[in-house]
Order: sequence, then C-alpha cells, then structure tokens
Amino acid sequence: MILLIGNHKGGVGKSTLTVNLATTLQQQGKSITIVEADPSIHTASRWADDRDELGHGSIMTLRKEGRLGATLRELNESYDVVLVDTAGKDSKELRSAMVVADLMLIPTRPAQADLDATVDLMQMVDEAQDMNPTLIPLIVISQASTHVMSSEALESKEYLTQAAPQAALADVVVHHRKAYQAALAEGKAVTEGTDSKAKAEIQLLAQEILTLTEGR
Repeated sequence: MILLIGNHKGGVGKSTLTVNLATTLQQQGKSITIVEADPSIHTASRWADDRDELGHGSIMTLRKEGRLGATLRELNESYDVVLVDTAGKDSKELRSAMVVADLMLIPTRPAQADLDATVDLMQMVDEAQDMNPTLIPLIVISQASTHVMSSEALESKEYLTQAAPQAALADVVVHHRKAYQAALAEGKAVTEGTDSKAKAEIQLLAQEILTLTEGR
C-alpha cells in the first residue's frame, strides 16, 4: 500500500503523523518504509536517525525529490506500506505521489484558513483521480484542542462534510498533546510512550486506514 500524507498547507502535522503511523504499523507486523519528499525540512529522516542511534529500532527512511511515481511503485513491491511525507505546498512530489497512492491522508487543523485550504486541495485530488481512480482521500482533524468544552473538531467535521463531500472523514480526531512532540524529540512514537490517549488516537487512525485499504 502506498500511503501519502499530504496537504498543500504547512504546519498541519504531516511529519508527526507519518512517523507515528509508521511505527504503529510496524508494531502490527507490517514491513514499512518512509519516503521523505520534502526538500527543505527533514523531520522524518532526522527522527529515524535519532531512533536508530538511541536504539529504539530502525525504520527504513529515504529522501527523494522530483517525480516519485516509479520509485513508489518499486518500493511498493518490497514493503507492505510505503509512507510518503511531502512538503506543505503544491509540488511535483505531492502531485506525482497522488497519481500512484492508494490512500491520501490529509491532516488539517480545525481553523478556518486550514479548512478552506483543505477544501481547495480537493480540486487537486479530483485531477489526480482522473489518472488514479482508486485514490482514497481521507481527511483527519489534527492538533485539535483537548479542552473538554471545545467544539472546534465537531464543527470542523460538519463543515468538511458539506464542503468536501468527495473525501472520507476520519472518525478519530488527533489532538494537540505534548506527548507527540516529546516522542518526536526522543526518536519514538506515542505508541511507545505512556500517554494512553495519544496512543489510542494513532492506533485508531491506523486501523481506519487499514480498513479503507483492505486488499491493497
């Protein structure tokens, strides 16, 4: 399966989700590789280097720029899941990955500017589906408030249901938790830490992805 984590809006948590999903899927027995396709920021590869040096276990990570289609197809023959982490902008890397991906996970923060950018992204998704009709776009609300009285995640879901009906919407919401940054700094995933809520979020998101792509 080729799993693209992408959005043309920066700062939505793509790399954080990439490394956490990679670890979680590996823990479930999947063979994993990460393709870091962001020429300017190397969060995933630095995390992988830290992870290896600190003895937490290796996750294959490689950097690739430009058109990704041939590379991703080749890797897909050798790994159960190929995760692709792209830059937060419209790019060759993003567009070429969309043409071969099985599922595109689209993180968005529950802020109007981010939601509107995600809705705008649906035009690119439609264009990619002309060449890749089986591409599944899955939007996930990320970095949501943990405040018990906050309704931003629910309101964002309601907005996206109306404004981006062609995309699936993840049931799970990924919240803004210190555990994510702490794990990233240690070369770990939240599923290897003590925050049970963060752990459950990633595990549930991974399960949603596997359910949607069953048989691929």
